[in-house]
Amino acid sequence: MQINKSFVVAVALLLTACGYHLRGAYDLPKGMKNVYMEGGSPTLREQFDIALTSSSGQLVASREKADVVLRIFQDEIEHRTLSLSARGRSNEIELAGHLEFQLINAKNEVLIDHEPVDFRRAYFNDQQDVIAKGNEETIIRKEMYQQVVRTLIRRARSVLEAKGK
Repeated sequence: MQINKSFVVAVALLLTACGYHLRGAYDLPKGMKNVYMEGGSPTLREQFDIALTSSSGQLVASREKADVVLRIFQDEIEHRTLSLSARGRSNEIELAGHLEFQLINAKNEVLIDHEPVDFRRAYFNDQQDVIAKGNEETIIRKEMYQQVVRTLIRRARSVLEAKGK
């Protein structure tokens, strides 16, 4: 039993020493701990809140409490059929999204102005399992927004770190 505890402690120390962090956790810059978001779909807000919370940040309720303001001007996902079956039903579907955002600091200075983010994902639409398809598309949309959140945080981090130097 003592060996098992020692092994667990050793593995935990090795993982922390190599820079391991939980999936979804980001190294947020100092100027991005409190973010206020204007606009955006509920799914984008949810995924952004999850990402910030797991990274010791938070999505604040008012502009006054924010280090940065993230304005979302356009947030849409288009559903397209890529191929049809012999019966005329969609076999392959593509979700293509477009988002435009602006990042403003607490002094109301524009850090990133109207930057676009395009994202897409194709998946197979199995006609034999129709009931699960709605749930699958919801999961895929969430995964797409997780990717968008990673992109937004990366772009914001690069701008904020460049301003800090």
